[in-house]
Amino acid sequence: MTDDADTAENAEPAAPADVSLASQLLTLQRIDTEADQLAVRRKRLPERDDLATRTDQMTAWEKRRTQLVQRLAELATVIESAEAANAELTSHRQRLEAQMKTVIAPREAEALMHEIETINVKRDELDDKELAALEEQAALDDDLTAHLGTEESLRTALRSSDEALARVCDDIDAELAGLVDQRIAALEPLDSNVTSHYDAVRSAVGVAVAELKGHRCEGCHLDLSAAEVDTAKEEAAESGYTDCPQCGRLLIV
Repeated sequence: MTDDADTAENAEPAAPADVSLASQLLTLQRIDTEADQLAVRRKRLPERDDLATRTDQMTAWEKRRTQLVQRLAELATVIESAEAANAELTSHRQRLEAQMKTVIAPREAEALMHEIETINVKRDELDDKELAALEEQAALDDDLTAHLGTEESLRTALRSSDEALARVCDDIDAELAGLVDQRIAALEPLDSNVTSHYDAVRSAVGVAVAELKGHRCEGCHLDLSAAEVDTAKEEAAESGYTDCPQCGRLLIV
């Protein structure tokens, strides 16, 4: 009994039964379907939409900041120009006023007074323009300060969204890499003619393999005639699969 027991322990494990071609094709299709679903999911992640929203918010924030800074620069130029023009007009008026003290002829004095009045009108216009620019500048300074105060929270939210998307994508990419390995293993036992046929059908209709349930192809969901079913069963018995006469998929019977 001891010898028999040792013999049983040392015996090679029984070889697994050969996997049918139909099963191999279904396995290959399952792998490809999972990969396709993951690829679609990767494109439609809610994290991607959230990142797009955060990016748009940041872009709008930067645009508004640029607008505020540019307008403040324009106002500073307006104020500076008004002050310079006002100083020049003031200097000119002072010269005219000094000249008035030396004028005797009434007509010449009248002309000088008219010119001084014109300068005063221009100065008033410049003062109004400068005042309006100063008031707008003060308001925009407050707006810019408040706007800059929101930057950190926006950038933090954007960074968090980017990191969240990256994490989910990394997880999906890891799953896809695993499916690539599975696909390589699934292709190994298949004949090249079968894989070429599979790839051609997959390229044409997406899902290349479908099962026949009753009279219906589960790929195109159309019924086969009784004669077509009989033919499909005969061909599948010989080669492991047949082609759906309706959609061209590799049909597993």
